[in-house]
Amino acid sequence: MRNPTDDRIVSRGAEAPFVLTRKTPEKGRRYVLISPCRNEAAYMEETFASVLSQSVRPARWVVVDDGSTDETPSILARYAARYQWITIVHRPDRGGRSVGAGVVDAFYDGYAAINPDDYDYLCKLDLDLRLPPRYFEILMTRMESDPAIATCSGKAYIIEGGRLVCERHGDDTSIGATKLYRTSCFKTIGGFVRSLMWDGIDCHRCRMYGWIACSWDEPALRFVHLRPMGSSQQSIFVGRMRHGQGQYFMGTGFLFMCASALYRVNQKPYVVGSLAMVWGWVRSALERRPRYSDLEFRAFLRAYHKLALIRGKKHAMGKAVVVGRSLGPSAGRFFDANRKVQ
Repeated sequence: MRNPTDDRIVSRGAEAPFVLTRKTPEKGRRYVLISPCRNEAAYMEETFASVLSQSVRPARWVVVDDGSTDETPSILARYAARYQWITIVHRPDRGGRSVGAGVVDAFYDGYAAINPDDYDYLCKLDLDLRLPPRYFEILMTRMESDPAIATCSGKAYIIEGGRLVCERHGDDTSIGATKLYRTSCFKTIGGFVRSLMWDGIDCHRCRMYGWIACSWDEPALRFVHLRPMGSSQQSIFVGRMRHGQGQYFMGTGFLFMCASALYRVNQKPYVVGSLAMVWGWVRSALERRPRYSDLEFRAFLRAYHKLALIRGKKHAMGKAVVVGRSLGPSAGRFFDANRKVQ
């Protein structure tokens, strides 16, 4: 079905030829997946298999094909024809993969195809993942037990030499590859910004409102990233440098950037990956590149990072939620660099 207002094509699958035996979403557990993708033919069928194997299946899955030039469109058409709850949105070819703003632009084309109020949860899901079978059921159970959780995920692992190796994401973030949100919280923070570090800014904005953003490293929530973080465009080295650039844009200070890079010094590519992160930050500073325009947010971020360096991230997470709950998005005024950190 063609949308007369733009160049996107929306196709909806016909009635499924067989009955799916997995549980359908219960009241209060209706979740929608939105998956931007480009040229994912090598990985996507593993993601489809793991979503179809979920103990609680999604109420709807919107996949946004961002101008793929491989077999991705034909694979998507096959799944959409088989499952009526899968919708495909086609975008014109932009000429190459676009990280940051491009990914979020594609996500929002999928978001425009739904009424978010129809769902209790929404998830931005990449198509290069292998998920454990109770992944979404467990995350929703955790969120039901703690209303302060706005967004959460498991931890990402890659396969190296036949064994699983953690990608080392912080406990204070939901992983961008599979970021589950309460729909109401997602709307309140204003969703994702269309820039690098969209998947970091959103978590800090949750804390500014007094909510928790988190991830857990537990066997039942560990998912496999079939393509290592930061390697999707050119190389892991370039991806690490881009991460440093994104941290500069978000408002991260130099000391915290160095601490973050040091934490990853024994992660491949050893040493040079950490140096690339720092260089990405330094280069952005030397070139006086623009930074995220929300000054309140950046004041909050600097104080949060300062407290994390002094007292540990767990303490900083707890204090940020308490302050955010009291002051809302004005929490940055309390977390002021000139005040004594408690």
